[in-house]
Amino acid sequence: MEKTILVRLRDSGQAFSYNTQDPQAKEGDYVIIEHDRGIDYGQIVSPKDVRCDSKSKDPLKKILRIATSSDQRQIAENRTKAKEAFVTCERKIEGHKLDMKLVHAEYSFDRTKIIFYFTSNGRVDFRELVKDLAKIFKARIELRQIGVRDEARHFGGFGPCGRELCCAKFLKDFEPVTIKMAKEEGLPLNPPKISGLCGRLMCCLNFEYETYKILSRGLPREGERITTAQGKGKVVGINVFKRMVTVELEDGTLIHLNYNK
Repeated sequence: MEKTILVRLRDSGQAFSYNTQDPQAKEGDYVIIEHDRGIDYGQIVSPKDVRCDSKSKDPLKKILRIATSSDQRQIAENRTKAKEAFVTCERKIEGHKLDMKLVHAEYSFDRTKIIFYFTSNGRVDFRELVKDLAKIFKARIELRQIGVRDEARHFGGFGPCGRELCCAKFLKDFEPVTIKMAKEEGLPLNPPKISGLCGRLMCCLNFEYETYKILSRGLPREGERITTAQGKGKVVGINVFKRMVTVELEDGTLIHLNYNK
């Protein structure tokens, strides 16, 4: 039976939805896929059937096969060649005196294309650089400017929760994260406490936000004055998950109210 699964393109690319009929496909498997006018590879990041939320009406491409030992060798060779290409590109960037920092280089599986990822504070005219690289490598050249969040996704690491970074593990796309989300979740508005390794607000604030909103329904806000069976008081603490509220009465007594009922 055909199902839709998420596959991260190459080693640091975006996750895309693909169709597969292979019941043995599991998380972590490398697969050979059709992508961008050629044959490429990726790694399964979610073997479960997922809903495709893409706005594109084009039919999903299929996974050609689970990577064989021969495919794995070619992927390893591509990584070695990509490191050599990285060094060459760095030298050319320096020669052209371009204000850009090269982050990573990747070959497509069939070696018809090389993608160079870089960061820069502004726009970069790299047309002459592309011409030079195309002559050297005899392949399609793509220079892709990325942000600090993409850079963190590429290098990976572990968040303050002790788990692998969401962007490196499973996130398909980067969604906007706002300080309002941190407020709603009752987190201290201290940048180092709510920022990821990239220096931006943690992505987990976004996909936790809806859960917090659901669990917070019917609960008073911290600082709100309410009337209880024991008298009037001020809300001084909220436990969203237990749906428990701590109230300080006018005489200074602290009481706990259960909102699960």
